[in-house]
Amino acid sequence: MPLPIPAENRQRLLIFNLRTDIDDHILGFTTQWINALATHYLAVDVLTTHVGTLAVADNVRVFSVGRERGVGKVQRAMLFYSRLTELLLSQRYDACFAHMQPLFAVMASPLLQLRGIPITTWYTHRQMSRTIALAERVSYRIVSAVESSFPMQTPKLRAVGHGIDTDFFTLNVSISKHHPPRIMQVARLTDIKHQHIVLEAAHDLDCEIVFVGDIPDGYDDTYKQRLIAQVHQMGIGDKVIFAGAQTPQQVRDWYRSATVALNLSPSGLFDKAVLEGMACAIPTIVSNDAFQPLTREFADKLHIPQPDDVLALRNQLETLFALSDGERQQIGQILRQRVVEEHSLNSLIPKLICVMHNGEIAS
Repeated sequence: MPLPIPAENRQRLLIFNLRTDIDDHILGFTTQWINALATHYLAVDVLTTHVGTLAVADNVRVFSVGRERGVGKVQRAMLFYSRLTELLLSQRYDACFAHMQPLFAVMASPLLQLRGIPITTWYTHRQMSRTIALAERVSYRIVSAVESSFPMQTPKLRAVGHGIDTDFFTLNVSISKHHPPRIMQVARLTDIKHQHIVLEAAHDLDCEIVFVGDIPDGYDDTYKQRLIAQVHQMGIGDKVIFAGAQTPQQVRDWYRSATVALNLSPSGLFDKAVLEGMACAIPTIVSNDAFQPLTREFADKLHIPQPDDVLALRNQLETLFALSDGERQQIGQILRQRVVEEHSLNSLIPKLICVMHNGEIAS
């Protein structure tokens, strides 16, 4: 895909990032995005809320406002403006990319507008807030994975796909599939992810159930304890694994050993975990219609109408378990190819750069 601006004219990019930490089990992928963007610029500066283990390219600098050190909100805001002012006085940026940082986009907009620096804000979540509305107002463009993953309608929105590292999330035929069949769900342990529905649908099937993920930051363990009690009451402790938070490598290995993956998020939550599983060539049952462009002819096996539809989920699991290994592999390979074409990191970066500098996705 051609890029609209020659590399020699794209000098420096400013990025606002939530967590810049290659070891973070949820946002570690943003380091890959930063490094991929950095190949198209002479230099990239990242202003982040939280910094951890860094593995960035040589032309990338990372500056934190100190949340990892326990710095409070007021002081973080002061550090943000101090660092941003220093950067703007010493550098000339061609664009600003705010990744899941609508607050930083809003805070920075007066200073960036004075410098003529356009802000492109990435936001992929169903949650709406006043900050999101303000970020939409001050941004040159809004980017999201699909149209339904941004919580408001706006002519500024451009759907660019997710950025899955499909060179990392791959099928490995040397890893044997688990027997009995293994069901896998990668998601934080919250009721909106419907792990309790998985237990209800599959508790008496001949299978193993693996939950990869843990309690989100700031949440108590009420829902997790409810799930543990549910497992105990059903007497299925020998077939359910709570794997907890895992590294990307561990998540990939879990996927590779799985028979079927699940995602029971409602509309608006276009979870990248679904795409990572599909990139590993795993048939994946979903409840969000936004995945239909990927599942297409397999919708009768991979879709359920609502995330809490226990009977529909059970029927789909039984349907997939009844297929031969070869039939499931064929479905998985087709899903992987579509993820590579529509949601890979290699396909995202050119589209993202086109939007940031040209306003549109190049055809």
